[in-house]
Amino acid sequence: MEPDAPTNALMQMLYDSGVASAIRESGSLFPMLESLHVLMIAVVVGTIAIVDLRLLGIASHRRGARQLTLDMLPFTWGAFVLALVSGSLLFVSNATKYFDSMPFRFKLLTILIAGINMAIFHVTAYRKIGEWDDRLPTPPAARIAGFTSLTLWIVIVFLGRWIGYAAPLV
Repeated sequence: MEPDAPTNALMQMLYDSGVASAIRESGSLFPMLESLHVLMIAVVVGTIAIVDLRLLGIASHRRGARQLTLDMLPFTWGAFVLALVSGSLLFVSNATKYFDSMPFRFKLLTILIAGINMAIFHVTAYRKIGEWDDRLPTPPAARIAGFTSLTLWIVIVFLGRWIGYAAPLV
């Protein structure tokens, strides 16, 4: 799908911005942002995996699903915000190329789908967590949500790594 002229102009404007130029021209800023981004993605995926594995019925501790979710949520959201900020800064440094990258687009789409999966879980199975919090196995809806989430985040990591290899970005 070929981007339209306004989209191309916006990507060029982002690419030409002072922030993008500073990131591109610095010998250390891009690698530092990339390291922060990867570290935060690891925290996001790790904390989500802990909850997803509990939803799948793998309990490695004595906390119920509700308490585990509440304990992990601040770490997940904090890391997600830092990953979003660092990823956005990486994006603007080469917006014209990243925007044309299909793995990049698929990564964003998969993150959106993971968010939708989380929202569906919270308005369905999570609303009745008091009934199944400490119970194993968890209800089918919780297991499906956990499996779907875990699978989507593995795909997100794969796509994130693929971005750098799919096409030359320099």
